Amino acid sequence: MKICIVKLSAMGDIIHAMVALQFIKKEIPDAQIDWVVESGFKGVLENNPHIDNILPINLKSIKKKKSEIFNQYKILKSYSKNNYDIVIDAQGLLKSAIVSRIIGAKTIAGFDKESIREGIASLFYNKKVHIAYDANTIDRNATVICEPLGVEVTNKKITNKEKFLFSASHVKNLLDVFNLFVIGSTWESRNYPKEKFVEIAEALKTETYIVWGSEDEHQKALWMQEQSEFLHILSRGSLDELKYVISKCSLLIGNDTGPTHMAWGLNIPSITIFGPTPTNRVYVTPINRVIKSKSEVNHYKLNKNDFSICEIEADEIVKIAKKLLP
Repeated sequence: MKICIVKLSAMGDIIHAMVALQFIKKEIPDAQIDWVVESGFKGVLENNPHIDNILPINLKSIKKKKSEIFNQYKILKSYSKNNYDIVIDAQGLLKSAIVSRIIGAKTIAGFDKESIREGIASLFYNKKVHIAYDANTIDRNATVICEPLGVEVTNKKITNKEKFLFSASHVKNLLDVFNLFVIGSTWESRNYPKEKFVEIAEALKTETYIVWGSEDEHQKALWMQEQSEFLHILSRGSLDELKYVISKCSLLIGNDTGPTHMAWGLNIPSITIFGPTPTNRVYVTPINRVIKSKSEVNHYKLNKNDFSICEIEADEIVKIAKKLLP
């Protein structure tokens, strides 16, 4: 069987969908699995033994230059030559549905219209999967990918998963024992205050690297480093290098964002800090914990002006961290 999965972005969503691969391979070991992804995120998929071909696309380039639509169409048509048995749109957006249709297959699967925000996307599928829009994000991703293949996925299977992120990189001069802070995200209201991250570092008294991805985050990291002898800025590297660093840390503490979710995919202890987003974006396990502000979240309309994450006290996170650390 030749399978093509379409999950374009973002990093955390791609990671949550990747858990399905190991279950497919156990049930259909000879399956060829290819994955269509925005080129900026292909590093997340690299080195996974269950993916045969990573198929990059750059739809974001169309926003900058309208004529790019023709180049991206040509790329997608070239992927259609692989003659897939099934294309699975795990994104559930109109753009991903169009991508799935251009690549083409006898079976094009995806969410039904009640299960996604852009219900029109379901018109492009001839095999549809129903799962509540406000269900756990990881359950949703695993279900939409596995159900069309006749592969059963249970909570127990996901909880007991094998790690599914892999790196070919080696980052030199890392400390032997260290924690990791992920301080940024796509919304400012999802960011835990830098002052409280410093409080956590001072309380745990463990050498800690700070992960950053933008110049604003870099400046924040520089300030944090000046406040505590335990904090050190990690050099910005590739996504593959980031996977390596996370795989070596003792504990990752971070906002609801891609690099934080990498810890779950690597079976590394983690604490994810939530404010305006729902905690059902992750699986809570003995080593992967969450802490949420007191604000209520509407899954259908997230409030970017909800800064309640700032109200979470540092000592609440420290208490959880001490239970997770060796």
